[in-house]
Amino acid sequence: MAEAVKELWPETKLGIGPSIEDGFYYDFDKKEPLTDEDLAEIEKKMSQIIAKDEPFTREELPKDKALKLFEGLREDYKVSLIREIADANVSVYRTGKGFTDLCRGPHIESTGKIKAFKLLSVAGAYWHGIETNPMLQRIYGTCFETKKELEEYLRNLEEAKLRDHRKLGPQLEYFDIYHEEAGAGLVFYHPKGALLRKIIEDYEKEEHLKRGYEIVITPHIMQAELWKISGHYDYYRENMYTLKIEDREFVLKPMNCPGHILIYKSKTRSYKELPVRLYELGTVYRHEKAGVLHGLLRVRGFTQDDAHIFCLPEQAKQEIKSIIDFVFDTMKVFGFSDVGIELSTRPEKYIGSDEDWRMATAALEESLKEKGLSYEVNPGEGAFYGPKIDIKLKDALRRSWQCATIQCDFALPKRFGLSYIDQEGKERQPIMLHRVLLGSLERFMGALIEQYKGALPVWLAPQQALIIPIKDSVHEYAQKARSSLMDKFIRADVDSRNETLNKRIRQAEINKVPYLLIVGEREAEQQTVSVRKRGSGDLGAMTIDEFTKTIVQDIKDKK
Repeated sequence: MAEAVKELWPETKLGIGPSIEDGFYYDFDKKEPLTDEDLAEIEKKMSQIIAKDEPFTREELPKDKALKLFEGLREDYKVSLIREIADANVSVYRTGKGFTDLCRGPHIESTGKIKAFKLLSVAGAYWHGIETNPMLQRIYGTCFETKKELEEYLRNLEEAKLRDHRKLGPQLEYFDIYHEEAGAGLVFYHPKGALLRKIIEDYEKEEHLKRGYEIVITPHIMQAELWKISGHYDYYRENMYTLKIEDREFVLKPMNCPGHILIYKSKTRSYKELPVRLYELGTVYRHEKAGVLHGLLRVRGFTQDDAHIFCLPEQAKQEIKSIIDFVFDTMKVFGFSDVGIELSTRPEKYIGSDEDWRMATAALEESLKEKGLSYEVNPGEGAFYGPKIDIKLKDALRRSWQCATIQCDFALPKRFGLSYIDQEGKERQPIMLHRVLLGSLERFMGALIEQYKGALPVWLAPQQALIIPIKDSVHEYAQKARSSLMDKFIRADVDSRNETLNKRIRQAEINKVPYLLIVGEREAEQQTVSVRKRGSGDLGAMTIDEFTKTIVQDIKDKK
């Protein structure tokens, strides 16, 4: 692709071009904006290059020679990249009529090996993701072994567009995040969205209480000293918001764990009390770069269903296995049955001893094995204070969504001097487990909307039933029916707008309302409602009591 772009517009400068999960992208510095017509022209040129079956040749150069080479080619971004590389030598690849690129490789033998590809879109991207750097044009593409696989992928992309929570959320009046006056990456929940979030939160609180968790609330700002003790200040500083109050530095919390640690530490703990399970729907703030913000999936202010478990060493594995069960039970309730599991190990920058990391990793891995669960190992992707299990749910399109995380931590209890009194009256250090089930509520709501294409199950739908009176004369009866449903905690509304019946029905369908109740003079006389169910059509006339039993059963069954 880069070779094609350079042939078409020789003055274009090359940025970076990595492979990604579903394809690849390349960043270009080009004066004129790229258009859809340009993408078609690039694809045509790429096909010509593939037809020529041009070989790729690799050459390793000392850094000074590589710098001279790309300075001569006037590839300023490649020169910048070479200067950032710590190795003494760098590799370049050549193909075609002298096209040269900086790349670690490996490459396929020749362009003719490429079978089915498609350029997908163009987006803006700051160089290195830094807002003060030049804005480049990023072309996204994908590539498959066969045309059939490519076509299937493209069909899924079209389906994904129809499910996109960034469009459905505002359309369904759940949320918006595009207020320029407020700033990027901040979510505004409209009444329906706030109600959906409350439904999720209420379910979670009830389930946590059943399982022996205690609900806590911690401050949104705390002194920077606390974050220096935890290590976040040194290892996470670029993602933290800080502010000065009375000549002291405070941090807008990016994590909930230090607050939970202080609650645990507020009194002497006996081994008989452990495990202590503290749970909070904690709102946190992280300074994400503008270029990575993405709907509800990546925002700057979000709420985690966060819990920290302080336990005895011999309790750790059982607690981890109980968390795994909790995760699977919760995902099933929300309609996700397929997951992927990853075990992430110690990163390059970390706190704690090697022995602590060994024991923490063993506790997580043995728990997975004892549960009979398959998993992949992610070397070096753990948190700076401990290894972790990531449980990624898979949606209707088989896309992965990061939600649940379980982390085993020996380091923070040591840094904060946490202890409990053992059977012999001696002070011992507890193990600390960090965990979230849904993860970020914002991200989970985005996943939920896309999973169901906005048509949420009855128990989750902010508006479960909509009553549509055909005439003004039956408006009073419609309101009476609504009151009867509301008394049974069914979320119902009346649409009495001065619009045609068909237009109101159509709008209700667009809004994904599970049940429509049509009432006219006949229904008012017979004290019934004419019921239409989303996806099932006309269910006929029912009394309010009959309909109530039907919808209550749906809610009870989490349908």
